[in-house]
Amino acid sequence: MSCDFRFFILSVYLLLSGCQSAYYATMEKVGVHKRDILVSRVESVNESQKEAQQQFKSTLGQLSDMIDFDGGDLLAQYEAMQQQYEQSAEIAEEVSARINAIENVAGALFEEWQDEIEQFTNAKLKRQSQQKLRETEFRYKTLIRSMHKVEDRMQPVLAALKDNTLYLKHNLNAKAIGALQGEYKSIKHDIEKLVVEMNSAITQSQKFINALEVS
Repeated sequence: MSCDFRFFILSVYLLLSGCQSAYYATMEKVGVHKRDILVSRVESVNESQKEAQQQFKSTLGQLSDMIDFDGGDLLAQYEAMQQQYEQSAEIAEEVSARINAIENVAGALFEEWQDEIEQFTNAKLKRQSQQKLRETEFRYKTLIRSMHKVEDRMQPVLAALKDNTLYLKHNLNAKAIGALQGEYKSIKHDIEKLVVEMNSAITQSQKFINALEVS
């Protein structure tokens, strides 16, 4: 995905966050309800997380190439590393923006659902709907916790990548690169844990979508 398109996606999410009520009302007029939007946004986070996994792995690979540097254009290697870091930061922002979009529509959906429950005159149907809402909210909280764990894991990885990139910018020589061996091992470990958290969040997302679609 190009940087320009990522910027467009982020801009759309930021724009929608300021006028969500009008957006939901417009979508409902064409038969797209908050539940449908929630499913779509969960799916979009899944796609972003899959892209983020590949991007962080690619960045780690570039860092490994730099550490194993054995002649050639060192400046070109550094510039490639800088680009990989910037792309990792961009995809991390995209993941966070899409998680925020999920939280927005979920809050609106649950509020609407509760308001509609209060309109029931049939006590049995009211209890069943209330129970279904509680179950859905519980699954949602499990899902959103897993997504926030991903966010929390991304930030220290990005910070470490930025530190290493800045260090190399002002110490672009073989000796300095060799000194980053220990940093590489730590970053590799953190990225592996990040990938595990992302896989867990993706699994939770699919469970949530499946339950929502049959409820």
